[in-house]
Amino acid sequence: MTVAAVLKQKGESIISVGPTTPCVRTAEIIAAQRIGALVVMDDDNALLGIVSERDVVKAIARHREKALSLTAAELMTPNPVVATPETTVGEAMEMMDRGYFRHLPVMRDGKPAGIISIRDLVKYRMMQQQNDVETLTSSVWRAGT
Repeated sequence: MTVAAVLKQKGESIISVGPTTPCVRTAEIIAAQRIGALVVMDDDNALLGIVSERDVVKAIARHREKALSLTAAELMTPNPVVATPETTVGEAMEMMDRGYFRHLPVMRDGKPAGIISIRDLVKYRMMQQQNDVETLTSSVWRAGT
C-alpha cells in the first residue's frame, strides 16, 4: 500500500498559490476548495512550502489584523517534509505523527504530484481492511461448502 494508490483513489489535483499571494486570498482558496492545506510554489512549479488552516489561524492569533497583510510565503511552513508515490501508507502516517502535521505534499521527479491528508490515509486503510474482511469471509464460505 503506497501513496501512489492513495493518490489514484483521491486524484492527483494539487491546489497551489504563489509566495506573494495575500493571506486573505490564501484563506479564501482553502475555504472555497474545502481543503485543509495548499502548497506554495514558485513560477517554475518548485515547492516552496505548505500553508494549512492551522497556519492561517496561528497568524491571526499572533498578528491580529496585521495578519491580513501577510503573504503565503510568510504564512507557510518552508521546506516541508514530503512523500513520494513509493512511500508506504504506514510511512506517510509515521511522518505525519512525528511532525505533528496532517497534510503531506507528494513529490514525483522533483515536482509536486499531489497532497495527501491523514484523512485520506485513514480512508484508504479502512477501505483496504474492508476488502480484506470481504476476501476472508468469502474464503471461509467457500471452505465451508
